[in-house]
Amino acid sequence: MALSEYKQNMEQCARCSCCKFVAPPYVESYQYAIGCPSIGYGNFHAYSGGGKVITSLALTSGVIDYSEEMLKTVHACSMCGNCAVSCKFNYAEKVEPLEIIRELRCKIVEDGQSDPAHIQLINYLKREDNIFGGPKADRSAWAEGLGIKDALEEKAEVLLHVGCHYSYDETLWPIIRGAARLLQEAGVDFGIAKKEEICCGGRAYEMGYRQELASYSESLKGRVKEAGCKILLTCCSDCYGSFQQLYPIAGQGLADVEVLHISQYLERLTKEGKLSTGEKVPLRVTYHDPCHLGRLGEPSQPWHGTVKKVLNMMDVTDPPKDVSFGVGGVYDAPRSVLQGIPGVELVEMERIKEYSFCCGAGGGAKEAYPDFALKTALERIEEARSTGAEALVTSCPWCVRNFRDALEESGQQFPVYDLVELVLKGMGTVKKEGAQ
Repeated sequence: MALSEYKQNMEQCARCSCCKFVAPPYVESYQYAIGCPSIGYGNFHAYSGGGKVITSLALTSGVIDYSEEMLKTVHACSMCGNCAVSCKFNYAEKVEPLEIIRELRCKIVEDGQSDPAHIQLINYLKREDNIFGGPKADRSAWAEGLGIKDALEEKAEVLLHVGCHYSYDETLWPIIRGAARLLQEAGVDFGIAKKEEICCGGRAYEMGYRQELASYSESLKGRVKEAGCKILLTCCSDCYGSFQQLYPIAGQGLADVEVLHISQYLERLTKEGKLSTGEKVPLRVTYHDPCHLGRLGEPSQPWHGTVKKVLNMMDVTDPPKDVSFGVGGVYDAPRSVLQGIPGVELVEMERIKEYSFCCGAGGGAKEAYPDFALKTALERIEEARSTGAEALVTSCPWCVRNFRDALEESGQQFPVYDLVELVLKGMGTVKKEGAQ
C-alpha cells in the first residue's frame, strides 16, 4: 500500500502517546517506562510513532514539505516496532504506526530524500549483494576449514542462511563458526549457499527501499527451492524477522519450508538429546530480546480488504483483519536454552519480550545517527546492570555488535555474549574460537 492509502488509518490516531511507552500493565518503574528509543532520543512528539503518523498525514495532505529536522525525526528511529505493540494494546487494529512509518520511508526514497548514509549502504548492496560492501567472493570466508558443504551442489536437510553481518564482520566469526560446530556435533545434515548467498533485503526495506526487498526475497526463495531443504535456519534475528514478516509483504512467503532461528533449533536438538550442555557455567545473566526475533519475528500476512462504517460511526475491516500484538515472536526458546546450561542463572530486565527495549542498531539508525544508537544501547546496558546480572546475553549479531561498540566507546566493561557462545561454554568446547 502507498502511504496515501493509509490516510483513514492515520486519522484514527488519538494523540494519546501510548506509542511512547510500555503498555501500562507491564510498567514496573518510571525509569524504564519508555518503550520507544526515538522519543527518548529526540524528546519531542514528532520522534514518536504517533508523531510520525501525524507527519505522514501532514505530508500526504500537502500541509508540510520535507525539511532537515522532519527527516531526522523519521530516520533517527530503529524501526523496532514498540509503537505498534503499545498502540494495539490500547486501540487494537485502529492504527498501524509501524506500517505507516515503513511507507513514509518508502515515499521519502521515492521523492529523492534518502539519508546519505542509507544511500551508501544501498550502493554497497547493489554492488556486492550485502550492505557492508564486502566482496561477493568472500561471502563464505568465515567457514574456511570447517568442511561445510554447499547446499546448492549437495542436497541438505537444513540450509543455513548466515546473513551479511556474520559473513563480513570478522569479530563475530567465532559465533557463526561456533554455531556450525554445534550443528556438526549434533549430526545435522546442513549446508550453506557459499558464494551464492545474498542479503535477505530486510534492512533495505526498513530504510525505504521497497524494490530491494522484492528482488532479494524472490532470489532467496528461488535458492531455497533449488536447495530442496526442509528447514531454513538462520542465526541472524534480522533475517528471521524478514523471512517471517517482510517476505509475505513482498509476496514471497516461505510456506514450503520450516523457518527457524538458531535458538529454536538448539532447543529442539537439546530436547532430542542430540546436544548436551553438561559443563557448569557459573554465571548470572540477563537476556535481551532482539526486536526482529521477538515482536518483529511474529509470523504475519499482509491484509487486503476494505474498511466499512457500521452505524455511521464505527470502522470495521472486511474481511476481519488479524491483529499482530507481537506476542508470537521467539521468546521462550532462548530462555529455555539458557536455563538448560548448568550453573547459569537467568534474571529478567523490566522491559522484556514484546516490550523489550531496542538495542538501537536497527533500521539504518546506527549508520545515519550513531549518537542515537549509542544512547539507546547504553540505556539498555544500564537496565541489564540493574538486575544484578554479571553478563548480558542476546541472540542477534546487530545487538551484540552495537552493545559491544557502545561499551567500548563509553569506556565501560560488561560482558556481552551471544547465546551460541554460552552453549559452547556449556558443552565444554570453548577453545580458541569460543566466547570472548
